[in-house]
Amino acid sequence: MQDVIVLNCGSSSIKFAVMNVETGQASLTGVAENLGNADARVKFKASGQSSSLSLPENANHQQALSSIQTIIGEHDANPVAVGHRVVHGGETFTQSALIDESVKEAIKSTFHMAPLHNPPALEGIESAQKAFPDLPHVAVFDTAFFQTIPKHAYLYALPKKLYEEHGIRRYGFHGSSHYFVSREAARMLNKPIEQTNLICAHLGNGCSVAAIKNGQGVDVSMGFTPLEGLVMGTRCGDLDPSLHSVIADTLNYTPKQVDALLNRESGLLGLSGMSNDCRTLEEAAEAGNEDAQMALKVFCYRLAKYIGSYMVVTGPLDAIVFTGGIGENSAFIRESVLSMLEHLGFGVDTDKNLAARFGQAGNISSGKTPVLVVPTNEEWVIAQDAVRISQQA
Repeated sequence: MQDVIVLNCGSSSIKFAVMNVETGQASLTGVAENLGNADARVKFKASGQSSSLSLPENANHQQALSSIQTIIGEHDANPVAVGHRVVHGGETFTQSALIDESVKEAIKSTFHMAPLHNPPALEGIESAQKAFPDLPHVAVFDTAFFQTIPKHAYLYALPKKLYEEHGIRRYGFHGSSHYFVSREAARMLNKPIEQTNLICAHLGNGCSVAAIKNGQGVDVSMGFTPLEGLVMGTRCGDLDPSLHSVIADTLNYTPKQVDALLNRESGLLGLSGMSNDCRTLEEAAEAGNEDAQMALKVFCYRLAKYIGSYMVVTGPLDAIVFTGGIGENSAFIRESVLSMLEHLGFGVDTDKNLAARFGQAGNISSGKTPVLVVPTNEEWVIAQDAVRISQQA
């Protein structure tokens, strides 16, 4: 059996897993967190046992990956490749790529498109190449699945030279997740993916909804960056563009401060004033907190509106799919969204909805059109691509 090291590098953290390509099961998972701070540490889980170890004060990615390398070596893993999640591939990458100097330069050219994600991803790639020099390294891009979106759907109504000279267009994200759950949904429906039309909602701290027609992504709520679209944990989603300057003038904010406001202080957190965690808000809403109730209502309304609009895009719909931490576990959110779509023929079976949580897949629909809950496994997609691409080289 083939194992792959899957890495997801952020600015101050590295999520890692050792994934079996055949089964999609991870024998080892963990996260190096608080990098660059005094309390940097690695937490990991293997064979059901959780452990942690401290890293040197202000540890960087290279030091963290050195410790991760040791942990992997102590757990009898024999990896054949390393798969890296990279958020933004621009128009350069329509599929995963074996990492060489040209690929790293292309990733560097997208820094302005994903300033919070791609720079640490490249730093992680270079550190991992030093930690695992004998393994092939493969970049798997969140945007690749959505390179099939037609031009009329990805262009903004801006001067065309902004697209032609600077690549400003809609790209979409969460591609590995939408790819995985759409294939699983087709299997559950017993249909060839090439003949399957879906609307997939990936709901977590980051949220996106994708229109998938005949197995291909044809529209997605996220755009040039992961800020566009749905209400998210701390991101506002769709917004009147003029508000950027209004906020800057009103609060005397710099562009970076406005960006931080929209990305880190808005969404469910901003609306509720208490939390970006849907579980916390559901508990507060049930207890009568009106701010929590309104935050969840805005969240569900925006999603229901997107789903309704994407029915125009997909044509005859085979299923709606819920995935991600919220999509897989919140029966309340799913029921709330479907109740807004009741006049379009959607309904929810209460018992099935409650049963389809905590890793359990299922069809929760009480109507003719299936509504599927499908646990995602982005790491498995990354692992499979890492093996496939490295074997082609």
